[in-house]
Amino acid sequence: MSEHTDLLIVGAGPAGMAAAVTARRHGLSVRVVDDQPAPGGQIWRGIETVAATSRAKRLGESYLAGAERAAAFRSCGAFYEPESQLWQIEPGFRAFVTRGGKARIMTAQAIILATGAQERPVPFPGWTLPGVLTVGAAQILLKTADSVPENPVWIAGCGPLPLLYMTQLLAAGGRIAGFLDTTPRGRVGAALRHLPQGLARLGDLLKGLSWSLALRWAGVTIIRHVTELRAEGEGRLQRLRYRTEDGRETEVPAEVLLVHEGVVPNIHAPLALGCAARWHAGQQCYVPVLDAWGESSQANIFVAGDGAGIGGAEAAEPRGRLAAVRVAARLGRIDDATAETAATPERSALSSALALRPLLDALYAPRPQLYAPPDETLICRCEEVTAGELRARAVEGRPGPNQLKAFTRAGMGPCQGRQCGYSMAHIVAAAQNRPVEEVGFYRIRPPLKPVTLGELASLDEQEPAA
Repeated sequence: MSEHTDLLIVGAGPAGMAAAVTARRHGLSVRVVDDQPAPGGQIWRGIETVAATSRAKRLGESYLAGAERAAAFRSCGAFYEPESQLWQIEPGFRAFVTRGGKARIMTAQAIILATGAQERPVPFPGWTLPGVLTVGAAQILLKTADSVPENPVWIAGCGPLPLLYMTQLLAAGGRIAGFLDTTPRGRVGAALRHLPQGLARLGDLLKGLSWSLALRWAGVTIIRHVTELRAEGEGRLQRLRYRTEDGRETEVPAEVLLVHEGVVPNIHAPLALGCAARWHAGQQCYVPVLDAWGESSQANIFVAGDGAGIGGAEAAEPRGRLAAVRVAARLGRIDDATAETAATPERSALSSALALRPLLDALYAPRPQLYAPPDETLICRCEEVTAGELRARAVEGRPGPNQLKAFTRAGMGPCQGRQCGYSMAHIVAAAQNRPVEEVGFYRIRPPLKPVTLGELASLDEQEPAA
């Protein structure tokens, strides 16, 4: 038999935890399923164990704030299922979840998807070599295991995360060979027109400035306006080539390269459920179409946190609470007037949290070269499809993403297009000379994550006798 709950929340990051606490306060039964072994999401990953260690202070006050949130979540009465993998949701709602090798069915009256964001894929020659990782992956290792690379690392990309990680790495005793800043020339001027609005987040601006100053004081080599990367080596990363806007190409020895070009919402679950999505020009990605409560185009399916649009933890929490308040009203626990009263401060907090986004989006939008890699570059790692193969197919009858998936198998692997979807769309758009938003994205089909035959066989769908 399936297990029933009023509200099913997917993800226990800032949005999921805030939603759970709010929903429980209004008397809803709540079940939270989470891929991770403990609450916190990526931003507060490992906070419950790390908060009491010496490395907590090195990770910063924003990270430490997660300890209080995790404690409130643990004590709120929501049923929490860590290390649980959601792989399908059917209308009604029936959610299929695997935990400990066993699959189960859960039913719910409403669902909040708080699945967060993923790092934007960065395809370039050699990006699949051992020794090339994302900054986010390196930060996970630093947070959860205090793992510091033995030798100096190269870091390439743009955005706040590389700056934050480098300061954390230096504080942990790590060494940086150099930072290849891929922010194009002229972006600062374009971003400054959003400064008046961004001044509402003056503290965040000063924090970012302090990270940059810390790198300068530490003597970190910074190479500006890098346009192209190439990782080379026999069996693993040994050399790194990079080119700057002025045409200079440089080769340096490298053992570890960490890359980051921003983050994008994790929208596979909403897309699989048929929720409408729109192209966000500022963030160069798709985001779900949501109302003021975070409800999608499918009734009683809500999206909160960075999955609703990149905004960080301070935007994720009010988004989670807004969705939970709306569910409470929808299920009759509070009236609409009470819900509107509760929503007012949350909407104000959300607006404040997002005040800096236009400036950051303008400053750190993906550089043009990011989605124009050489033909030999692997785009779909799962099925080993190259940029050249996609380009050749794209001009044969102007196929869309799903036709290309059938022709080339790009997007058919275990990641379901998470690592190649945007790269494919941009390559096709350039080859067909049309806007990337017109090209669209893969059609996402179940299962959302790989499922074994054993897990399928473990399902018990016996209905109770009439």
